[in-house]
Amino acid sequence: MDQIGALPVFVAVVENHGFASAARYLGVSKSAVSKRITQLEEYLGARLLHRSTRKLSLTVAGERYFARAVEALATIQEAEDAVSELQGKPKGRLKINVPMSFGRLHIAPIIAKFLKLYPDIAIDMIMEDRAVDLVDGGYDLAIRGGTLPDSSLIARKIAPCHNVLVASSKYLKEHSVPNTPDDLHGHNCLHYAYFSDHHEWTLIGPGGPVRISPSGNFQVNNGEALLTAILDGCGIGRTTTFIAGAHILSGELVRVLPKFQLPEQTMYAVWPERKYLPLKVRVFIDFILNEIGEEQPYWDEGIIPSIE
Repeated sequence: MDQIGALPVFVAVVENHGFASAARYLGVSKSAVSKRITQLEEYLGARLLHRSTRKLSLTVAGERYFARAVEALATIQEAEDAVSELQGKPKGRLKINVPMSFGRLHIAPIIAKFLKLYPDIAIDMIMEDRAVDLVDGGYDLAIRGGTLPDSSLIARKIAPCHNVLVASSKYLKEHSVPNTPDDLHGHNCLHYAYFSDHHEWTLIGPGGPVRISPSGNFQVNNGEALLTAILDGCGIGRTTTFIAGAHILSGELVRVLPKFQLPEQTMYAVWPERKYLPLKVRVFIDFILNEIGEEQPYWDEGIIPSIE
């Protein structure tokens, strides 16, 4: 029995919490996964999984085997990375995690071009706004914005991330235009839930930073849903130029308090620390840097000079 080949199947079953989900992840049939696990248990002479109609859990033997299996797969991956560095042709499956709005607006549109350049790479892109554990999730790379916490992850700057206050021209016609940060207290202010300080806005003006806590009747954990509410005239919102830039240039959105700046953040490419960076990861990072523009991303053209 090929017990080495069974390792990724067993780990996939545990990490995906079931045979069916592991089969979808691996791209094989559920029966093939079940057969491989049964063969592995017979080879080891021990049951690794408790099976029931409601859930799947590890036995004591399974817990021990899983811990060693993860370590073994990491070692195998490092060996493959070492060889990959010497190859002139990047290949393999690249699993990446990107924020929902940034991924849809700026990463998804360039994927086809990347795959044409590197046809031997297969991309598995997961889009979500919550932070995930890259190691536990088996990710090769993630795109993240904001201030990165201290961790074992390696980071490379992708682009600056500018925040702006905006409202639709319709909303501003129906309400007074704010002239000072304090004026925002008289407006319906909309919030993005995943900003770490989403209920406190910091505006930096000639006299220094001003912090306010505006209120409103809408909060959401998706940047494009927030943008839709702003475009529909619900109120004033804080968003990023990579989401709102095109709408500002078209005149659909108007910057509020344009003489005040909001704290700048950064978009990063982050990946787990490893001795050898796989060539597939390296070429993807270089590609998105070339497509986006590291210091002046294309979505800021015509907008950032009015902020600075």
